[in-house]
Amino acid sequence: MSDDGDSLKRRIEDWMVGQMPIIQMHGGDSVVRKADPETGEVVVELGGACAGCGISNITANNIKADLIMDFDDVTDVQVKVPSSGDHGASTVEGGRGGELQYGDEDPGHF
Repeated sequence: MSDDGDSLKRRIEDWMVGQMPIIQMHGGDSVVRKADPETGEVVVELGGACAGCGISNITANNIKADLIMDFDDVTDVQVKVPSSGDHGASTVEGGRGGELQYGDEDPGHF
C-alpha cells in the first residue's frame, strides 16, 4: 500500500468516472468520500436518481465487488445511498461533492 490517501482516492475517482455512464444512464451521481490506503477502507456515496431507486442495492454491491477486485489496496467498501429521490443542491452534484441527506431506513447494503 504505497499510495497516499489522495492518490488512492484519485485512482478510485478515475475508476468511478469509467462507471459513471452506467450510473448516469439512470440519472444517478457518485462521489468518493473516503479512500484510506492504510486500512483499505473506501466510502462511496450515490446520489441523484440513485436515491430511493429499487436497484441501487445491485449498483452498490457491484461497486463494492468491483473495487475490491480491481484495487489490491481496497479491502472494505461502503456505498451509501440516500433514501429519498431528492435532486439539486442537497445531493451529489455532477458526481463530485454536495451534501447527502440520509433517511432512517436501512437499505440493506452498507
